[in-house]
Amino acid sequence: MPAINEIQKPRILDEVRRVLRLHHYSIHTEKSYVDWIARFIRFFRMGSREDLFPGEPKIEAFLSDLAVNAKVAPSTQNQAMNALVFLYKRVLKHPLDGAIDAVRAGRKANVPVIMTRAEVASVISLMGGVPQLVAKFLYGSGLRIMEALRLRVKDVDFEMKQVTVRSGKGDKDRITTFPDSLAPLLKNHLARVKTLHQQDLSKGHGEVYLPNALSRKYPSAAGEWAWQYVFPARDLSVDPLSGVMRRHHVDPSVINKAIKAAGRSAGLSKPISAHTFRHSFATHLLERGTDIRTIQQLLGHSDLKTTMIYTHVLQQGGHGVRSPLDDLDV
Repeated sequence: MPAINEIQKPRILDEVRRVLRLHHYSIHTEKSYVDWIARFIRFFRMGSREDLFPGEPKIEAFLSDLAVNAKVAPSTQNQAMNALVFLYKRVLKHPLDGAIDAVRAGRKANVPVIMTRAEVASVISLMGGVPQLVAKFLYGSGLRIMEALRLRVKDVDFEMKQVTVRSGKGDKDRITTFPDSLAPLLKNHLARVKTLHQQDLSKGHGEVYLPNALSRKYPSAAGEWAWQYVFPARDLSVDPLSGVMRRHHVDPSVINKAIKAAGRSAGLSKPISAHTFRHSFATHLLERGTDIRTIQQLLGHSDLKTTMIYTHVLQQGGHGVRSPLDDLDV
């Protein structure tokens, strides 16, 4: 007879991790799905696998609670839904045939925070080292922070002046611009990274993580210079998926903390983050007259409507309308 807290033991979550890794999900998706499934289990105080059924009404109640009481964003609610569907269909092998009519999270039209060119220059000037170089990539190429940190040496083409983003949002590849001014700085940085890589190789390490089945298809690629991260971590660490000692890329928290600190030092009252550089990249390209569809391709947006938000930002002062107070001589 199973113990009352059987489902709270690692057994079910270990199974979730196993299936996620079998299907080559990223470590970030794995952590997210496991966290949502654990939260789902705690929400209903489940004590055994039988408590997971019936699935449809439980999923509906949980998602509705997220919308009504937790007031999560639609994307957060969708993430929770994806995790639970994965649990039932892929792990438990249980089809969800019934309707799941949860209360939908409210969608807000958020206007992105944009920095002026002077503000971007001020913030970047107050940063240093690798965080500054990453920030220049975020603004200079319009990258998301994880796209920048996951760059491999082979993804930067100095001659063609382009950066190839592999498996970006939606698991899509794209090509974006590479700023001329970044070339000498990046070459100096890569020279130091190459020295570090050679030191790792001499100590029996130096093999980087390869996505999907590339490590089996190209057994020697993991140790090749072209596949190394542009922004490697300072220290070696154990890969949680394979147990192999590797040098991963820099943790995003290092970059985010440096950006926040630089924003405070610059005296900015607006809240900025790594994504603010990407927003500013798009807006400043529009100001220069770059075609909106070109910007859509550079950013990797599937829908032009997503890119169109930056046209609204340019309509300063309430859709470009001059305030009547400015007509008064008072």
